[in-house]
Amino acid sequence: MTQVENARSQAKANRRTVLLNSAASLFALRGFKGVSIEDLGAAAGVSGPAVYRHFNGKQALLGALLVGVSEELLAGGKAVVESMPDPAATVRALVAFHVDFALSKPEVIRVQDRDFDSLGDADSLAVRSLQRAYVELWVGALGRLFPERDAAVCRLQAHAVFGLINSTPHSVQMHGEPAATARPILEDMAWAGLTGL
Repeated sequence: MTQVENARSQAKANRRTVLLNSAASLFALRGFKGVSIEDLGAAAGVSGPAVYRHFNGKQALLGALLVGVSEELLAGGKAVVESMPDPAATVRALVAFHVDFALSKPEVIRVQDRDFDSLGDADSLAVRSLQRAYVELWVGALGRLFPERDAAVCRLQAHAVFGLINSTPHSVQMHGEPAATARPILEDMAWAGLTGL
């Protein structure tokens, strides 16, 4: 690849990232149905039709956003599990990872909660599959920490902790609490909910 081709490729990747970030902000603020292609283009500094150079439409952009973040979550969770020396450290690290994710991506969480049903069928299946795999990382980690627990109980606990952690960034944003204040509280509550300690 020549230097010019490399620069073009990088510029295209950068524009795609800007479009995804703009979509997350606008969809979180107005909902998927309340945002037009022209709105998305304007927020990214391009015309509405220029969005089609990167995505087939608004639904494809929503799909890329939610599939991409689900892939990121699963990859991050796998990295945590592979890097931890023992079961307790793994569960603590998964909690810290998920808290960091939720506090750094509250807009994406809001979009997932509100606009998941606007995904196309293929993207909906992909997101569900990726998220199930992420949950199973937690189930495995909890099962190693508490071998006597049934996998169904571990799965229920994981979902409950996700609900706790994922709901809090909305409160942090609404009430102006700094993420640094919320982080240790969330981590302690999640750990207590998972372990009873």
